[in-house]
Amino acid sequence: MMKGHPSFALERRTIEHIPATERHGRPWHQLALWFSTNVQINTLITGAVTIGMGLDLTWAVISIVVGNLVGGLFMAYHSAQGPQLGLPQMVQSRAQFGLYGAVLPSAMVVLMYLGFAVEGSLVAGQAIAAWAHVPKTVGIVVFNLVLLMIPLVGYRLIHAAGRVVAVISGVAFLALFVRLLPQLSSHPSGATTHSVGAVVSAISVCVAWQVTWAPYVSDYSRYLPADTPTRVTFAYTYLGSAVGGAGTMIIGAMAATVNSAAVNSDAIGFLAGRFPSVSGLLVVALLVGLVPAGAEGPYGAFLTAVSALSAEGRVRSTAAARAFFVICFAVVASALAIVSSGSLLTTFQNITLFVLYLLVPWTAINLTDYYVVRRGHYDIPALLTKNGRYGTFTWWAVLIYFVSIAVELPFINSSVYVGPLVASLGGADVSWLVGLVVGGGGYYACAKLIRDRRIEPVVQPS
Repeated sequence: MMKGHPSFALERRTIEHIPATERHGRPWHQLALWFSTNVQINTLITGAVTIGMGLDLTWAVISIVVGNLVGGLFMAYHSAQGPQLGLPQMVQSRAQFGLYGAVLPSAMVVLMYLGFAVEGSLVAGQAIAAWAHVPKTVGIVVFNLVLLMIPLVGYRLIHAAGRVVAVISGVAFLALFVRLLPQLSSHPSGATTHSVGAVVSAISVCVAWQVTWAPYVSDYSRYLPADTPTRVTFAYTYLGSAVGGAGTMIIGAMAATVNSAAVNSDAIGFLAGRFPSVSGLLVVALLVGLVPAGAEGPYGAFLTAVSALSAEGRVRSTAAARAFFVICFAVVASALAIVSSGSLLTTFQNITLFVLYLLVPWTAINLTDYYVVRRGHYDIPALLTKNGRYGTFTWWAVLIYFVSIAVELPFINSSVYVGPLVASLGGADVSWLVGLVVGGGGYYACAKLIRDRRIEPVVQPS
């Protein structure tokens, strides 16, 4: 960390390009941050969803490992863009969609942040309510009030918190793994299906978990020195996220095998009950584990909103603007969590899959543009101006995005909607694969066929 810039120093930047004089940090910080972000209770509940989908523990573990290893590729390739461009992720999307066209995926990403903030509030609110003997509403409000402190400060404190929480969460979840393992033999899974469709759908849920980091993973690598090798940023991010996510989801599948109903009603309370003598300490550790991901939500939503509303990202006071947005975001997330009801596992599954359907076409277009079409060569000043070379609206890219979502619809399998082709596929949800192929392939084809100077890579990266 640079001398004179402590972790608690207020961040002065929004979506501006990070100049060389302000670059700092080490690539391994990505490992710590994304390990801490994945080794948390929400990840565990996502793993429990695979048991709720009817799989036994063996097939749940296989689905979890495959899904995280595949999904982690997308988010890690996005992370590698950060040091090279020095920009938040959604600003770079202007190169594909244009200044106003990028508002579409940006709005979708803000909704995604809100959905996951509601999830975290529900889990934490239940735990605080049970532990402190207060209404769940109070627990939700208390959690969001405490969480506000970190995004108010910004980038450095989020990374510093991630390094601390990585140790706390690593110890806590390792202890849970050791304690749950011998209990599995006395709690058979009770699975009702091992069908290919159920396995593929479970893989989709795990892929979705990793892909949800894609729109903002480079927000937390953009301060790294510009000469940081792409492979190094990729490797540290992938290791922290994919391995941390898979390991935590496996523990979640183990917990659901032992008592799925308890995980569904109060996951933190159930896990704390595995260690009665130190249950309070474990509750605190699990709540602390929610901090990095919880802080990234309002912080990332602020950057995304600024990228949608301001070409250059200039605001009168960065700290004041971020504080206003973060407080409003917390109020809305708390209100939605308070009025939410129903199964926690079902809620997680629905939100995660819904986000996947919207994000996969965007990530396919973005990665195809960065790694195949332009190969990392962008006119960075033009990304931060209204009248730059990338224009205000790239109609064919927006059309590809909508078409990709449309072709996903027949293949979606969720509790809210089931596509007409799902039955013929044995219940398998392969919508994300279809969206990936159509989105990436369609963008590449149009980039080659349409003569548009906006899609030509600059001779040298700016």
